[in-house]
Amino acid sequence: MESASELVEFPLLQTPIEANYRACTIPYRFPSDNPRKPTPTEISWIDLFYNSIPSFKKRAESDPSVSDAATKAEKFAQRYGDILEDLKKDPESHGGPPDCILLCRLREQVLRELGFTDIFKKVKDEENAKAISLFGDVVRLNDAIEDEGKRLENLVRGIFAGNIFDLGSAQLAEVFSKDGMSFLASCQNLVPRPWVIDDLDKFKAKWSKKSWKKVIIFVDNSGADIILGILPFARELLRHGSQVVLAANELPSINDVTYPELVEIISKLKDEEGHLMGVSISNLLIANSGNDLPVIDLTRVSQELAYLASDADFVILEGMGRGIETNLYAQFKCDSLKIGMVKHPEVAQFLGGRLYDCVFKYNEVSSL
Repeated sequence: MESASELVEFPLLQTPIEANYRACTIPYRFPSDNPRKPTPTEISWIDLFYNSIPSFKKRAESDPSVSDAATKAEKFAQRYGDILEDLKKDPESHGGPPDCILLCRLREQVLRELGFTDIFKKVKDEENAKAISLFGDVVRLNDAIEDEGKRLENLVRGIFAGNIFDLGSAQLAEVFSKDGMSFLASCQNLVPRPWVIDDLDKFKAKWSKKSWKKVIIFVDNSGADIILGILPFARELLRHGSQVVLAANELPSINDVTYPELVEIISKLKDEEGHLMGVSISNLLIANSGNDLPVIDLTRVSQELAYLASDADFVILEGMGRGIETNLYAQFKCDSLKIGMVKHPEVAQFLGGRLYDCVFKYNEVSSL
């Protein structure tokens, strides 16, 4: 189930795209590896997806929009488990060799074939409502910081704290089901700097001297992530005079925010004058990215987004799926920022960091 209209290449990728761009960050195999034999990296990633099956099955069982959900959820667990076992025996089965995009796509396909289109809807709605009630307080706390550098760092910490709300991570899904997430406590409890990739000081120096004309932000999760993390940051960019385009998934995938959900969130947060806590949102656009997975291949985005991005001078990829597991090393024709929290041990190991470490990778393209 793909985007209704044809998908195109993201226009700000460094060209030639074939030579410069590979969506997946972590190579599961190398050309010298035996194509019929799974590599140790493939096995560890297949296991990671296998270990997430129970939490997905549990969500699917309680999906009120699907008749006989419990039986179908069992079928999902069986079918997806069998596919993963097949890939361990023969990496070239099911459109392999596997990478994080294929493993996500196969999981979504099995769910959708069984009628499960949005198994995280209930938790997304609950978290959005909770975060909307906190939005004003979070913005007021940020606005009260007079020092611009300190305010920026606080906004960045808010993005990381919000990004913890990720039910695609088995460990976090468990933590979340126990006690929910306290956003402000999470802001305080981030791993200490320097983070595993930490260009924040370089970015702060630019922020004070530079304002971008148009910023594209690929957003991630519902709830605290989009509402308490990204939106206060986007509002600050608007205050700086930038036009901001928020690019959200077309179709639901885990607890990622979708385009229609984001339109609804903004309509609930803005006042009658079209302001977000005193800042006009006439320069805020919401775009459908054309994507339907928690990771993204930037050679496949909607024509709408490609058109809006053609004259942008800053691209931000937020979250582990879009900014770390895919696109960490993507090169753009303009400034770029990859920002997210490391929520899988396998990613932490690859980067040489800690679990729940932070990635803040800022690349500046010198203007001619």
